[in-house]
Amino acid sequence: MTAPKPDVHIPVREDWLARRIEPVLEPDLEIVDPHHHLWDRPGARYLLPDLLADTGSGHRIVATVFIQCQAMHRANGPEAMKPIGETEFANGVAAMAASGHYGPTQACAGIVSHADLRLGDKVEEVLLAHIAAGGGRFRGIRHITAWDADQSFLNPRSAVPRGLMADKSFRAGFARLGKLGLTFDAWLFHPQIPEVADLAAAHPGTTVILDHVGGPIGRGAYAGRRAEVFRIWAASMRELARRDNVVVKLGGLGMRINGFDFETADDPPSSEAVAEAWRPYIETCVEAFGVRRCMYESNFPVDKGSQSYRTLWNAFKRLSHAASAAEKAALFKDTAQRVYRL
Repeated sequence: MTAPKPDVHIPVREDWLARRIEPVLEPDLEIVDPHHHLWDRPGARYLLPDLLADTGSGHRIVATVFIQCQAMHRANGPEAMKPIGETEFANGVAAMAASGHYGPTQACAGIVSHADLRLGDKVEEVLLAHIAAGGGRFRGIRHITAWDADQSFLNPRSAVPRGLMADKSFRAGFARLGKLGLTFDAWLFHPQIPEVADLAAAHPGTTVILDHVGGPIGRGAYAGRRAEVFRIWAASMRELARRDNVVVKLGGLGMRINGFDFETADDPPSSEAVAEAWRPYIETCVEAFGVRRCMYESNFPVDKGSQSYRTLWNAFKRLSHAASAAEKAALFKDTAQRVYRL
């Protein structure tokens, strides 16, 4: 009998989210959201109007960065070139936003798509095609490397072999990123942080952007082990921070795999509750990497299953309450703007 596919993403329930509408904190603070997706899948649609409904919900979102999610790959042509469709799609959305007809937010001002780095040197043709399709907005690649021995929480859309970041062909392809001035977004799980540290050390001229604070897992084999996981994760993050070419995205903890389970409550969480649950992770990252190598992210619509956009950014603002104006500018806008060259 075929095993059922794991239910990876928490369903978005607009009626549930509407049960909590908070006043917006620091509404004039400029924000670049460096991590969101757009897609149109059976039973799950999140396109420009949906994004703008969230970015326009009260916080001052001046620009966003679209991140790879297997959206609108080409149906035909060589397999390696099919992901170019995602860049074409995101650039079209960016052009719509840049027209000014949809408000002040520059949606998809930066674009990160996929290329199979296992192509080695041959991946350069794909990367050049992305650059050409991006209309000056293409910034880098995300080749997901998330793997764990516990298969129960893995996303079947992005299944990869163990140890992918050490693969010779993958590294040959990775080497092409720096030569073209492109970044690498790394999505992995916390036991793999030493692997990305080794990859970053081997390519000091390439900027590596660690997504979702390095993916601390709270489900499956890791359930009920939060303190132990945190100790391992924190030690790995402090070691990773020694690689000057690595920056980290603060967020992405609202997913099912993280095990905070806000979605199981009768009402959505308050920003105070989100801030307190995530505080140890955010503060550890800021302490290790510094504000110039940290950026808050929404990870929408994935994290929308556990809190609203307004609540999420309120939580981030609570977490940065004691920061100086310059530190807040770095965390909420400047780091993202610099790293993604917006």
